[in-house]
Amino acid sequence: MRIPAHSVCTAIRDDIVSGVFERGSRLTEEQLARRYGVSRVPVREALRTLEAEGFVTTRRHVGACVAEPTEQEAADLLDVRLLLEPLGAARAAQRRTEAHLKVLRGLVRLGQERARRGQGEDLRSLGAWFHETLAQASGSPALTAPLTQLRHKIAWMYLVDQPASPAESWAEHGAIVDAVARGDAERARTLTALHAERTAAAHRLKRPERGREKVRASQHAVNIASVRN
Repeated sequence: MRIPAHSVCTAIRDDIVSGVFERGSRLTEEQLARRYGVSRVPVREALRTLEAEGFVTTRRHVGACVAEPTEQEAADLLDVRLLLEPLGAARAAQRRTEAHLKVLRGLVRLGQERARRGQGEDLRSLGAWFHETLAQASGSPALTAPLTQLRHKIAWMYLVDQPASPAESWAEHGAIVDAVARGDAERARTLTALHAERTAAAHRLKRPERGREKVRASQHAVNIASVRN
């Protein structure tokens, strides 16, 4: 069975974002094929995609390596997010479906419940899911794709402190959904911009670790459940 390159791409990207592959470390096709239990063909395609996304760079006489973004490049990501997320929310107010609203409202309810219980790790994943769904509700692949890529890169480059008041943060999410449900594009844009500006202050730049081998030698097979369907 041939594993799609996009599945291999997702696996490599996840390992880069989580720090399994350190910034600047070399990525060989043989090493990656062995790690994910695939041939070198999808690995080669995945590396080309990741280079276009900015996660991988090719060095002369070395080959593919994990990129090493500058602090300015990292700061630019937050600035771009401040521009795109409000636009995505405004488009969502104009184009969302009832299915999108159902998911968004469900996430807000869960987020508010977890905030009351102090379940911080759950809130991180719920927040990511919320913003992913909001982007999809924009009905614009031209917005959804860069917003998804931005989230991956921000997670790669930044640590995010938990908000002092998680309940307040989820109240902001709820207000955004209310504006989207009413079709109020300008209010959705304004509320999302304020939320993004507030959360930007909670981001702390990660400092790459050096001199410590983090890549496990064991095979890490790509999840191919979707391939079988």
